[in-house]
Amino acid sequence: MKPPRFAYHDPVSRHEVLTLLETYADDAKILAGGQSLVPLLNMRLAQPAHLIDINRLPDLTYIREIAGNVAIGALTRHCDVENSPLVRHLCPLLAEAMPYVGHPPIRSRGTICGSLTHADPAAELPAVLLALGGQLHAESTAGDRTIAAEDFFVGALQNALTSQELLTEARFPIAPPRSGAAFVEVSRRHGDFALVGVAAQITLRADDTISSAHLALVGVDETPIRVQSAELLLFGQKPDDELFKAASERASSNLKPNSDIHATAAYRRTVAGVLVKRALTLATARAYSHLPER
Repeated sequence: MKPPRFAYHDPVSRHEVLTLLETYADDAKILAGGQSLVPLLNMRLAQPAHLIDINRLPDLTYIREIAGNVAIGALTRHCDVENSPLVRHLCPLLAEAMPYVGHPPIRSRGTICGSLTHADPAAELPAVLLALGGQLHAESTAGDRTIAAEDFFVGALQNALTSQELLTEARFPIAPPRSGAAFVEVSRRHGDFALVGVAAQITLRADDTISSAHLALVGVDETPIRVQSAELLLFGQKPDDELFKAASERASSNLKPNSDIHATAAYRRTVAGVLVKRALTLATARAYSHLPER
């Protein structure tokens, strides 16, 4: 299929992009990597009158450590994050999730902020950002604002940006010392969106009790969900199989996923429990591997 007709804009400055968004608002779409938008255009699921290509703004391509976060600019490609030593060292949960995002050709072109903006309820990166309590930075001609991950994903393929805002940066909190991370998912084929996915990060104290737990799921609701009830159950406890079993039961018990052609609601609920336990076990093993020998 071919996309509908649109006016193509090729701005060379951030100011120009924001002015175009103010001018055309609901009739415009941003083109970054195009891995989500172009298929929507070709299937006529998106029919903007104006397409604003931001690829001539090199100042939006970066991976930096800023104020306790790994900050990633809007044009930073998946492959750059996947191969970043800084990300592997400071934000292991993000590094863990990257190989699950599509296939190498998609990761070579797709962008981190594009994936987050697309807000697919089965996508990996929204779960990572939500689990860690990350933030997003948006700009418009009216000013800048910071949006918490918990407020950003408002529905299936829906986010909290206004039609005049440009998402310029995502910030993923740096993992504390003695942390371990794991991302696990079940999909029909590698590279497909997850039927169910789990992002987990565990941090241990010197006495081996859990000082913090971060847990988020995808594929089980209209948005990624953070399971704070299970996080609270883990807090202050010494990790073991029984604790993780209880946390997985708590995490899955209140889920109300939908059935579709790929999986039933009951299947998704069962798999969610299995994957939560698996992710917590793996994340804790990795946290132990980072502890000094005694």
